[in-house]
Amino acid sequence: MHELAICQSLMDQVENIALERNALSVTSIVIGIGPLSGVEAQLLKNAYPLASAGTIAEHAELVIEYLPIRVKCTQCDSESDALPNKLICKQCGDWRTTLISGDEMMLMSVELEKQKDVTSEAVH
Repeated sequence: MHELAICQSLMDQVENIALERNALSVTSIVIGIGPLSGVEAQLLKNAYPLASAGTIAEHAELVIEYLPIRVKCTQCDSESDALPNKLICKQCGDWRTTLISGDEMMLMSVELEKQKDVTSEAVH
């Protein structure tokens, strides 16, 4: 299950962000996943408690946002949403498109708690 390795890498990144900003804890982590990323969101959610155990983000909520598949047509130059198995232009119907998004997984934001008497800070 490569989602555990992905979560462990995510925890390294989140811990570095928290350390740089002198945070006491992490309260929320938002990641974006495209359908063509090769990452299974449910498996990632299942691996998260294991990967976050003992880290500054142990009690943080993991929020997953699903990113759309977007293509750019090489014929009419328009951009449109597409389906995983149908990467065609919605404007002209041509199949000669370039993938713009939908194959990524990215850390979108981290919400940190800095001090007990200060509200949290979101890092984007």
